[in-house]
Amino acid sequence: MPHVAITLAAGRTSEQVRGLLREVHQAVARTTGARDEHIRVVVHEVPRTHWSTADTTIAEMDAQLSENLPVSPSATQSQEQS
Repeated sequence: MPHVAITLAAGRTSEQVRGLLREVHQAVARTTGARDEHIRVVVHEVPRTHWSTADTTIAEMDAQLSENLPVSPSATQSQEQS
């Protein structure tokens, strides 16, 4: 009985999480041959303030990024091309 546990930083929509569950379930069924009723997939969402890398939380990284990002998408494209 396959069991897949996925840990994500919170912030995705219900539709995104549902799509992830569906895709992972299908991949497990396809690759293992397990029957649908035997496959378990669980998503654990961790608050962005409760997950850190290099002593910086994801929420802090988000704030830093939002301060440094250009306002318009066209400015982002110009920056990426430089």
